[in-house]
Amino acid sequence: MLNHIVVMGRLTRDPELRYTQSQLPVVSFTVAVDRDFGGRDGGEKQTDFIDCVAWRHTAEFVSKYFAKGSMAVVSGRLQIRDWTDREGGKRRSAEIVADNVYFGESKRRDEGGAPSGGYSRPEPRDSYSAPAAPSGYDNVPKGPSAFAELDDGDGELPF
Repeated sequence: MLNHIVVMGRLTRDPELRYTQSQLPVVSFTVAVDRDFGGRDGGEKQTDFIDCVAWRHTAEFVSKYFAKGSMAVVSGRLQIRDWTDREGGKRRSAEIVADNVYFGESKRRDEGGAPSGGYSRPEPRDSYSAPAAPSGYDNVPKGPSAFAELDDGDGELPF
């Protein structure tokens, strides 16, 4: 059997980190996920609010690096829970038990620091100078283009 779900959305509130009696970290959060289609009449897009829970290192990671409005990609399994409310009524709820949570976007430059997720794009330079071309690549353009016409000699493939 397969139970795997991946959603991408924005956190609707700051994650809530708690600890079990045995000091196991657990975090709960909700992501707002837009549906790919509008209403029946082609109107406004609908949004689903999906509850998520993460444990251990993933819980600490979410608590430390995500906040309300952060874009997150949540990967895990769908879990259905039956429970009883305060009036004694039987209730059922669905949630994602997250195995992994990834950054859905880079930090904005105005927030300072390097972008999230370990990816750092180099700052643009005022002037561009192409690196020296290795021998056999005589037609490397001088400028911002990353494409070059190769001089392949006699036209035969090397393999």
